[in-house]
Amino acid sequence: MSQMLHSLYPLMLSPIKVGAHTLPNRVIMGSLHTRLENEPDGVHRLAEFYAARARGGVGLIITGGVSPNFEGRVEQGAWVLDSAEQLKQHIPIVQAVHEAGAKIVLQILHTGIYAKHDEIIGPSAVRSVINPRQPRAFTVDQIEQTIEDFVTCAVLAQQARYDGIEVMGSEGYLMTQFTALRTNKRDDEWGGSLENRIRFPVEVVRRTRERVGPGLLLMYRISAIDLVDGGLTGDEIDRLAQALEQAGADVLNTGIGWHESVVPTIATSVPRAAFAFAAARLKTVVKIPVVASNRINMPSVAEEILERGEADMVSLARAFLADPDFVVKAATGRTDEINTCIGCNQACLDHIFTDRIASCLVNPQACHETEFTAPAPQKTLKVAVVGAGPAGLACAITAAERGHQVHLFEASGEVGGQLNLARRIPGKEQEFAELVRYFKKRLSTTGVNVHLKQRVDASMLASQGFERVVIATGIKPRTPTIAGIEHAKVVSYSDVILGRVQVGERVAIIGTGGIGHDVAELLTTAHEGTQTTQQFLKAWGVDPSISSAGGLQASVAEDSQRKVVMLQRGTKKPGARLGKSTGWIHRSKLTKRGVTAVAGCTYDKIDDQGLHYSVNGEPHVLDVDTIVLCAGQDSEQGLASELTGAVSHVDLIGGARVATELDAMRAIDEGTRLAFAW
Repeated sequence: MSQMLHSLYPLMLSPIKVGAHTLPNRVIMGSLHTRLENEPDGVHRLAEFYAARARGGVGLIITGGVSPNFEGRVEQGAWVLDSAEQLKQHIPIVQAVHEAGAKIVLQILHTGIYAKHDEIIGPSAVRSVINPRQPRAFTVDQIEQTIEDFVTCAVLAQQARYDGIEVMGSEGYLMTQFTALRTNKRDDEWGGSLENRIRFPVEVVRRTRERVGPGLLLMYRISAIDLVDGGLTGDEIDRLAQALEQAGADVLNTGIGWHESVVPTIATSVPRAAFAFAAARLKTVVKIPVVASNRINMPSVAEEILERGEADMVSLARAFLADPDFVVKAATGRTDEINTCIGCNQACLDHIFTDRIASCLVNPQACHETEFTAPAPQKTLKVAVVGAGPAGLACAITAAERGHQVHLFEASGEVGGQLNLARRIPGKEQEFAELVRYFKKRLSTTGVNVHLKQRVDASMLASQGFERVVIATGIKPRTPTIAGIEHAKVVSYSDVILGRVQVGERVAIIGTGGIGHDVAELLTTAHEGTQTTQQFLKAWGVDPSISSAGGLQASVAEDSQRKVVMLQRGTKKPGARLGKSTGWIHRSKLTKRGVTAVAGCTYDKIDDQGLHYSVNGEPHVLDVDTIVLCAGQDSEQGLASELTGAVSHVDLIGGARVATELDAMRAIDEGTRLAFAW
């Protein structure tokens, strides 16, 4: 790559010496749980997954967590590395990455009281608030044996030709459970004083370095801010970092928060690089390299962190799910072609938390690389895709990449469909705009013929000789049957989001799904534009000085400009179908702003008084200025029925196929897979 192109991101793309190793750039692919190891062909699939990222130019890859013993595994079926027999699972992965040109380290992870199995064990018999299982406490002998298990695992990793290991010491796993008073209630040499509480991780690092020698890269992922009551203060984290350096760590990677923290750390609404301050603090107290992490999803964000001297390297995890070629695109002047991680968590964390294989909303090939290896088509097809929402865009681009002649028809004046609504919601503006930018660029680079402001009908499509017609016309908002639904107070969610209507100070929202919560977010947000890092930290009670235990302080209430009530017919908890890893964020923010939700409603009528409804037969009236309909969607399928018999192959995808619980994840996946099948 030329020096001119390197000058775009000179620090990010510059080499760095870490321990005995020199890395070609300062970008690390952070550890990701994929659950591929649970699959019968997991070794092959993991090898392909990591090799794709290695070919994409990343300097160093960190594997998903592998336990040093049986008790420490994440769940039933998760990998353990405690004997030479298990090396056969790892050697093909290491070889694949090395052949693709990158280095790879094994993350050694003991889950402690987070484990999802019956052998759960921790520093004390203290149950995690996010795990119903009751752990038993380590005996002193078991602590000593577990330290040796970490060392043995590192030695085995060395035998498998890994370039190094990362000891997982953040996110609330075993190492942090020993260091924090929150979970360590011991009164022996492994508890009480800070020196005793940090003894476990320090001994793991010290003994590992003694056994593996100087050649193996030894990383420690330190919890740079715990974000839980009973966590460490900044001064205590500094002392841990210095002890780890002295014990033989080559580099400190940073983790942010425990899994049970009530502060968002990686969701869309978290500002980019919001927690870089925690890495910057560590850089002032140690001489070894420090890695910044969390919400670093574009090269400019990484470069700015390095320019400010907040870290020596950057760790990106989900960004490499979204685009395996992140680094090579940045290095060759193609930043606008990067498929940006939008922080949605839908296909990565939410899949993992519900025992499914991880993937990516914006890149359905992630963790499914072996399913997208079909040879180039023998025949070039003339394809029409009707509708330029996420399903249609994914289908058109994939079909064009595979060599087909593609025409994309869109009735409006812009591509994006429902994405253009999403990017108007506070906290989603920047990232969903990135997704639309990516799709627009790919339309250009793949040569899709885009026809905006053009409605099509069956006769036109039939006359143009299209061999495949894909209907991706999406959805239309559903209008529920309620007496008075035509009242002037009633507006659709699309009109509210697009700013086509005036909304009063007292609002009822009919529907508590994702769109209902987005509308409530839009109507109650006080700040203008994207929330700054300082606003975010204050709103969630984060103390950037980390002077308090866990780095928490009193949160600052956010005043709402409106009084909003959300209502639903169902009796389940409102918002229950929101994302498992992000739903609590939406609910928490709205609760702080005084938004209330009512379940089990029967809608009686709408009139000048407002919304009349009943719960368990008891009538109520909401005196409101505006009633926003977020009561679901119906498919736009009119064109599909007209095409029956007019063209040889017609496919429906996305909302046009099924509107129920539609989201961009399913739409993009369907569009991609359909086009790849031709």
